[in-house]
Amino acid sequence: MTANSQLLLITADPSHPLAQLALRYARAYLKSTVMNNETADSDASKKKTTLSVFFYADGAHTANRLRWQSAEQIDLTQQWQNLAKQYQLPLPVCVSTALSRGVSDSENGTRHQLEGDNLAAGFSLVGLSELAMMMQSNCRLIQF
Repeated sequence: MTANSQLLLITADPSHPLAQLALRYARAYLKSTVMNNETADSDASKKKTTLSVFFYADGAHTANRLRWQSAEQIDLTQQWQNLAKQYQLPLPVCVSTALSRGVSDSENGTRHQLEGDNLAAGFSLVGLSELAMMMQSNCRLIQF
């Protein structure tokens, strides 16, 4: 089985148009992958297409469950959570860039003596080595 994978490196703040473009790209990619798998012939069905995402730098703000959005703006945090549930998509966030931007889970909050946690459900704080491992596979890297 051959794997064609794409890695979305999301570094844009959720208020930036590139962050919204990353979400639209991921939706379209995952939808087309599902459609292609349903209509694939026997040779094409041997290929597996995967999508991975990694939130880094200002993209870590996306994982903040306390981010407020006005009614006329898309809630990217909620939209990524919905997409992750629909496609069983992990949502890893670089722990050091998240912490430096005020985003923490309970474990890191305790470890660094912070007053609480605000990591949105479905997101996970991981080391930068996680990104390095994702990049080792034969993948196409797209940065937003």
